[in-house]
Amino acid sequence: MRAPYLMLILLAAVGLSACGERDISMRQLEKPNEGPDEFGILPSRALEAPSDYTTLPAPTPGQASLTDRNPKAEGIAALGGNPASLAPAGVPASDAALVNHASRNGGTPDIRGTLATEDEAFRARKSRFTKIRLIKTDRYAQAYKRQSLDPYDTWYSFRRTGVRTPTAPPRGE
Repeated sequence: MRAPYLMLILLAAVGLSACGERDISMRQLEKPNEGPDEFGILPSRALEAPSDYTTLPAPTPGQASLTDRNPKAEGIAALGGNPASLAPAGVPASDAALVNHASRNGGTPDIRGTLATEDEAFRARKSRFTKIRLIKTDRYAQAYKRQSLDPYDTWYSFRRTGVRTPTAPPRGE
């Protein structure tokens, strides 16, 4: 007699959990403990008085300040490169031939928005029952498994057809 009531309670719990806001991220990336996050703190540069206060930019919420660090630009400068190369400036002249060849059949100008919409619908479909789990697992790789290539299968198929391929490292399974 208790079994029907237990099934009804279980069914109601599953039904109510489906009514909540769904998380379609499928990632379970959490800190293992409550200790400090040493990567969350970035040391900023020392404050300096500007030579002319009229040349200071207007404060904009959410935008970087003059004392914020830019680790990528600092790394490029430390290795002898030009940190200004990080700023998007269109297609460089060295890549113009590649871009022309890739766009020879035309392209969709709003492809990023289209792909974002399709991917959101895909993740919503694949994350239907991801909240019901006994063990925290990362469902991202499972969801995109059919869309990913196995590099070793591709490598073997190219080698079987006679295409010269570089050597590959052993499988790390």
